[in-house]
Amino acid sequence: MASISLPFFMLCSIILSITFPITSQASFRPKALVLPVTKDSSTLQYLTTLHQRTPLVPVKLTLDLGGKFLWVDCDRGYSSSSYSPALCRSAQCSLAGSKICISCFARPLPGCNNNTCGLSPDNTVTRTSTDGEVAQDVVVVRSTDGSSPGPIVSVPKFLFTCGATFLLRGLPRGAQGMAGLGRTRISLPSQFSASFGFDRKFAICLSSSSTSSGAAFFGGGPYMMLPGIDVSKSLIYTPLIINPVSTASSYFSGEPSTEYFIGVNSIKVNGKQVPLNPSLLSIGKEGKGGTKISTVNPYTAMQTSIYKAVVGAFVKELSQVPRVAPVKPFVACFNSSSIASTRVGPGVPQIDLVLQSSGVVWTMFGANSMVQAKE
Repeated sequence: MASISLPFFMLCSIILSITFPITSQASFRPKALVLPVTKDSSTLQYLTTLHQRTPLVPVKLTLDLGGKFLWVDCDRGYSSSSYSPALCRSAQCSLAGSKICISCFARPLPGCNNNTCGLSPDNTVTRTSTDGEVAQDVVVVRSTDGSSPGPIVSVPKFLFTCGATFLLRGLPRGAQGMAGLGRTRISLPSQFSASFGFDRKFAICLSSSSTSSGAAFFGGGPYMMLPGIDVSKSLIYTPLIINPVSTASSYFSGEPSTEYFIGVNSIKVNGKQVPLNPSLLSIGKEGKGGTKISTVNPYTAMQTSIYKAVVGAFVKELSQVPRVAPVKPFVACFNSSSIASTRVGPGVPQIDLVLQSSGVVWTMFGANSMVQAKE
């Protein structure tokens, strides 16, 4: 049985194998960095691993495309001789955009110090948040030339926020926090770029399968997905849109969203435009509407009338395939034995998001629009 799911990311396989000894070459200045990305089969969240602290330990994190910063659980076993809290009104607090000072009346520990500034670590999966201490510690990561792994490099004073153990609810087993790639000055892309002076760019390749791996690149291309194939040469570009209203579960008044939005003008199924209210595709005055790209939602979510219109058009174009009883959370399920397999997944009508012009289209084939719900 197959069902329509409409996830937003391309199927990819990555040739980089990221396993490395924990060493550092301080004199080497990389042009790009790379992190491994895997998909958790239980939660369908994407995971990466950073090495942090002194002595270094691997820290498994949920990858959050729109997240504000790196946050980790400091309540449970955080031990590091290089941990340093950010003192109130310091340059680090200013860079982090903190507007509050916090105190802790227990004995000093990572996450519990007096006269430090705070931010709100946000579990964007469960929409829960709390106050946390801003701090800095060592982070090491693998460099790359885009086609093969390079030397390990170190960021000795990487800013992050301490979270609490309860914030880990809803994350994959073993995850110790979330790695934010959003529009802030202390997100992973911003800090890596500032530390090494390379382009403030990043690219992520997300597999639709938990059995194959992807990667996150920080810095310019090339992005070699297969031997001799640089996908940075064939990418289609679209402007990113700023939502003036924060979409976080906790934020300071007046903050814009740190998440990434794109402009979608229309949607097509099998080349035919889907009738819908185009005003719903734009961001309104209260920050609602528009099209957000997310790595923490396992499937694409649509406004109800848009979803019904897209599913209706898809079902109509696939009318020759027998329907079967739906499997939650899906409403349109099909007999997969009646659907041919192709190199881009099940042979079903393609779904096109038409972006800033008719010539700029984000196409989703069967590998990204269908999911096997039952055997």
